[in-house]
Amino acid sequence: MKMHGNTILVTGGGSGIGEALAQRFHDAGNTVIVAGRRKEALDAACEGRADMHALVLDVESAEGVRAFVEEALERFPALNVVVNNAGIMHYERLDRSRDLALAEAIITTNLVGPIRLIDGFVEHLVARGDGVIVNVSSGLAFVPLTGTATYSATKAAIHSYTQSLREMLRGRVEVIELAPPAVQTDLTPGQSTREGYQPLSEFADEVMAILAQDPTPEEILVERVKGFRNAEAEGTHRAILENLNRVSLKMFDELGL
Repeated sequence: MKMHGNTILVTGGGSGIGEALAQRFHDAGNTVIVAGRRKEALDAACEGRADMHALVLDVESAEGVRAFVEEALERFPALNVVVNNAGIMHYERLDRSRDLALAEAIITTNLVGPIRLIDGFVEHLVARGDGVIVNVSSGLAFVPLTGTATYSATKAAIHSYTQSLREMLRGRVEVIELAPPAVQTDLTPGQSTREGYQPLSEFADEVMAILAQDPTPEEILVERVKGFRNAEAEGTHRAILENLNRVSLKMFDELGL
């Protein structure tokens, strides 16, 4: 992936990982479009940046995604990089019956949304000849956090989908997976200051350095996530899973679930 001269769309670009990466892409000499539900957050991410633009996107709406793709390509025909970063994460108990609306929303936003966007942009990206798709999964794609089972499952699905997409588009569109570790963002309550999580700025800097490698790795793995990615191969999966379950039970107590 070239690091400058692109026109890059970043979903979930109004906060957290999306905002941090979008601003670094902009600093590197790219035109950047940030997309998400909250216009005020998107505008704040773009403030003072002449070649950074905000577009409202609701990935839960199939019609909304189609309209968004049409608008994005009409306004930015040079678009050649799509970063599927938008996602939601919630703690949920699996040991009792519950309203599944939240789980269904997580699946729609984290999995169906990226599939819809890829479907909308793929022919354009193939025709461009320099197209790139970056799908953001998670270290939890490889070892689930039991208290966020649906979120973890969607990220495992994104990992699998990305592998299939990469093979089908090989030689035509570059397909990259970015798997973050636990990062200090507002994804869940208290996460932005949680001890032991990677500071957002440190994470974003590490990601940009890996993306700049030539050739760009198919999987962008910062040091802190490699233990999760390699857990099965290294025989540590069970121990990590048990530890994450203890973390989940503690979070249930803190959140009153």
